[in-house]
Amino acid sequence: MEGGAGGCNQRSPEEVFRDFRGRRAGIVKALTTDVEKFYRQCDPEKENLCLYGLPNEMWEVNLPAEEVPPELPEPALGINFARDGMDEKDWLSLVAVHSDAWLLAVSFYFGARFGFDKESRKRLFNMINGLPTIYEVVTGITKKESREKIRNSNGKSNKSGSKPSRSFESHAKATKMPSPKEEESEGEDVDEEEHGNTLCGACGDNYANDEFWICCDMCEKWFHGKCVRITPARAEHIKQYKCPACSTKRARP
Repeated sequence: MEGGAGGCNQRSPEEVFRDFRGRRAGIVKALTTDVEKFYRQCDPEKENLCLYGLPNEMWEVNLPAEEVPPELPEPALGINFARDGMDEKDWLSLVAVHSDAWLLAVSFYFGARFGFDKESRKRLFNMINGLPTIYEVVTGITKKESREKIRNSNGKSNKSGSKPSRSFESHAKATKMPSPKEEESEGEDVDEEEHGNTLCGACGDNYANDEFWICCDMCEKWFHGKCVRITPARAEHIKQYKCPACSTKRARP
């Protein structure tokens, strides 16, 4: 994203938010579906490395910018040094926290550069705040919160209030979620209400009843099929699904 200081080439909060969302999607991918590749690139024997989210929803691990001051705020330095000295989950959570801070810094840098007024800054923040943080996605906090909401809103029901029902899970592995027109039973509205707050463990976006979803049998996180490259046809032949993160944990020495 380019533009001169002092309000030249004026941009809107929506444009800055699109930049934020693209960078965020790239980092979420690095810390979830691409975690094995990210882990390998963070070699502690290398120099100070940073995790960059790119506007095109990609990511890269690279050395910090050489110019001082840099064109954009820089991510946390030296994330690779802590890789082997911490529990992997704690390390990924630490990278996620620093990435959240960096994304905010970049967005509000653009806001200052493009001369956003108070109302524009507020609009930008509200759009950003509408998404779960990277830390929440990586640690599964968003899923826990969704379960808690379901439990509180459906206190008289059985275990289905605390986690997606087994029928919902097995059906998700076999086919696309039915649309309202395809499902006319009384339980459909309850299903949509219960699972509407479920978030994809890869991209962090909400459940939608017109998309194919699959649940990991190890960590119990839900994923868009497209995010983990699983089709409904392929899912029919999977007895126990393991998401990319759980698969690489067992494979790594």
